[in-house]
Amino acid sequence: MIKFTKMHGLGNDYVYIDAIHQLIENEKGLAKFVSDRHFGIGSDGLILICKSDNADFKMRMFNSDGSEAEMCGNGIRCVGKFVYDKGLTDKTEVTIETLAGIKTLQLNAKEGKVETVRVDMGEPILAPEKIPVMAIEEPVKSLKVRGMGQEFLLTCVSVGNPHAVTVVEDVENFDVEKYGKILEVASVFPNKTNVEFIEIVDKQHIKMRVWERGSGETLACGTGACASVVASHLNLLTERHVWVELLRRDFGNRVE
Repeated sequence: MIKFTKMHGLGNDYVYIDAIHQLIENEKGLAKFVSDRHFGIGSDGLILICKSDNADFKMRMFNSDGSEAEMCGNGIRCVGKFVYDKGLTDKTEVTIETLAGIKTLQLNAKEGKVETVRVDMGEPILAPEKIPVMAIEEPVKSLKVRGMGQEFLLTCVSVGNPHAVTVVEDVENFDVEKYGKILEVASVFPNKTNVEFIEIVDKQHIKMRVWERGSGETLACGTGACASVVASHLNLLTERHVWVELLRRDFGNRVE
């Protein structure tokens, strides 16, 4: 028997397991099983909270297809709440080791429970070989990729994991599944990529839908929201402080 907790950040849901006090084997297979929304628990993936020699805790994040990812913005915020609410730490500043490096979380706790978590995502990576993407320009702001008869102009950013951001006119009615699964595996992305489709509302407001590498379309993506703001600002489409509106209108990410 494995004890687990299901949590979500802005609808981006994962199954969380304390792998410090439980032995977890076949992580990739377990991720595929628990993520199945018909025969499993149902989630965008699996996140394990593990011991770390370099930080307070280590986070391992697996997509719903079993592939392991470097980082997850919504996931790491939920890890912060998990370790505090479960009594694994009494600190309100927590460091988490990830495949994208060590991230620092600020926990806002009230009456023994975490209400909000703020994470320092670090500086965006724009060097093409570090994203990675097969391109010459730096930053990569005009990468042309064709898919299903349509050409996309992509801006590529890494926020610990790879992202390709493209602007569309009507994001709510855009066929994210049709084009997302093609762009994810485009040959210019050696490790595949997350794909953000964004609509510019004004200089302080964008709408975003995301096709996550290894999971498909999800309701939210923290690293994707950050990448979308970086891409929008690089292309002079927005200011530095931007409201990112997701599929759920009652949710949103303020990215600065």
